[in-house]
Amino acid sequence: MSAFFAPFLNKPDSVSQIMFKVLLALIPGIALYVWYFGPAILVSITLASITALATEAAMLKLRDRPIAPFLKDNSALLTAWLLALSIPPLAPWWMVVVGTAFAISVSKHLYGGLGNNPFNPAMIGYAVLIISFPVHMTHWITPHGLGQVELSFIDQLGYIFGGALPPNVTLDAVTMATPLDTLKTHLHLDEHVNQILDMPIYGRLAGQGSEMVAWGFLLGGLYLLASRIISWHIPVAYLGTLLLTSGIFHLADPAHYVTPLFHWFSGAAMIGAFFILTDPVTSPTTQKGKLIFAAMAGLITYLIRAFGGFPDGIAFATLLMNICVPLIDAWTQPPVFGNKETKP
Repeated sequence: MSAFFAPFLNKPDSVSQIMFKVLLALIPGIALYVWYFGPAILVSITLASITALATEAAMLKLRDRPIAPFLKDNSALLTAWLLALSIPPLAPWWMVVVGTAFAISVSKHLYGGLGNNPFNPAMIGYAVLIISFPVHMTHWITPHGLGQVELSFIDQLGYIFGGALPPNVTLDAVTMATPLDTLKTHLHLDEHVNQILDMPIYGRLAGQGSEMVAWGFLLGGLYLLASRIISWHIPVAYLGTLLLTSGIFHLADPAHYVTPLFHWFSGAAMIGAFFILTDPVTSPTTQKGKLIFAAMAGLITYLIRAFGGFPDGIAFATLLMNICVPLIDAWTQPPVFGNKETKP
């Protein structure tokens, strides 16, 4: 009987198991993405996955490290999926390959591989693509029912791999600016927020389709919290700061600043809160540090969205705060037991 009262310790998940659960948590958002925008995103995810695994193997070979164990840890696949979900699904195949290869080779392996990279690899890949190919990064597929023309899956493949559209179909007929980009453009024309949000591309909370994709990533994020893959500190601090900051501006001038829920369900806020900022390698190790890190990322995200040159700010907010992680960790570490010194 005493066996029933023994202290039981659960064996911690391996890296591959943790990464697999994170990949699994992305599936609801991906499924809704396919439902509202078509299957082109699956092509980008597949291309990025193949490129990530091939680049990972090549870099491990060059570094004279064992290949199989690192390929099986699923970290390269997670980078690939996050990058693919951050760029337009109709992006040419070579863009997906270039961004993914750069993310794995430069921002991961040149720093020593998994566990040593100071920057989130997927966001580095995104930053390289949006700075190098800004026009291509604006070609987002129009949600079902809103575009002048809807491409079949075969037509999407033809554009991704060959740059060819059906006869008499222009790219503008099948793509559009993101809800955040559209909002910023029309605000610069001094239009009222309510007038802008009456446009067909907006739904109840944010953009048609994209707000539902955000719900999918929120669902996946709650699964990660319930599974204790991530803690609550980063998602709550990030979304809370985004809510508070956008709420202050909205209350001060509702004609030019949208509601906080718009910012929650637009762009990459949900995937950023639960999947990007929570990367254990590039985020702080202390609970207080996580709160500071995420709160500052939420503030930077809003400032870029409201006043910056890019429609969304999660990638640059992540990278800027990645730089600060060593300092945050140093100043939030609890004192060593028996040592009165509290600061380094």
